[in-house]
Amino acid sequence: MNVRKVNYREPNAPSEFTRSLRQTGFGVLTGHPIDKDLVDNVYNEWGDFFNSNNKNEYLFSNEDQDGYFPFQTENAKGHTLKDLKEFYHFYPWGRYPKEVSEATKILYDQLIELTSTLLGWIQEQTPEDIRTKFSMPLPEMIQDSKTNLLRILHYPPLDGKEEKDAVRGAAHEDINLITILVAGTQPGLQVQDTNGSWHNVSCDPGCLAVNIGDMLQEASEGYFPSTTHQIINPGSGIVNESRYSMPLFLHPRDDVRLSTRYTARQYLDERLREIGLRG
Repeated sequence: MNVRKVNYREPNAPSEFTRSLRQTGFGVLTGHPIDKDLVDNVYNEWGDFFNSNNKNEYLFSNEDQDGYFPFQTENAKGHTLKDLKEFYHFYPWGRYPKEVSEATKILYDQLIELTSTLLGWIQEQTPEDIRTKFSMPLPEMIQDSKTNLLRILHYPPLDGKEEKDAVRGAAHEDINLITILVAGTQPGLQVQDTNGSWHNVSCDPGCLAVNIGDMLQEASEGYFPSTTHQIINPGSGIVNESRYSMPLFLHPRDDVRLSTRYTARQYLDERLREIGLRG
């Protein structure tokens, strides 16, 4: 399975990036404009946050979905065991821990700006017969969206008391249009091919992994695949220590029509119920 590494600054980047998304659901970007020192700073601050009891002062809101989600809150769709992770949901309008600096907000803004460019690439490189299925151009779908989400994830070291078959991130697909994943502090991300085999996604420090979400698969009637992926447990060369990662989930506005079956809001609410984050 060839998940391409694409240099953001090369002239053929839009076509090569979109080609990788079309063929595998994933692409990896190098040479992008996101500041690596900023990313490292954000990881360090959130590492301190997750290691502090202050995190419990920001317990998530079931309605708004912002704030801190304790260890083993979420399960992947179709799975009963909870993932071995804790995380924080950052929205620009939501609660923001006083324990962290403005660096996370700056990173969020940089990622949002980049996603607008990437959606423009995808729009331009998509065949006309597929583009006509979109209710509006992809970059317009995210304008004024209130559901774009930066999730800061912490996967603690395993202590040997985990339930049998429990994993850091069970096999799943993302809900949104596209996801931009800032390189994690450890390996572990794998993507599944059409034969059911798993492949490691190379995402060295400074790289960004980008993948298709279910909403874009729905809007393109399957032309862009929302590929199954997972985060595996330590072992096989992965050291048993904390792993941090930061995906930005890019969502359309609630009223955007994805297909004849769903608006973006209808789709999101259905999936939140399926993964145990909404009653």
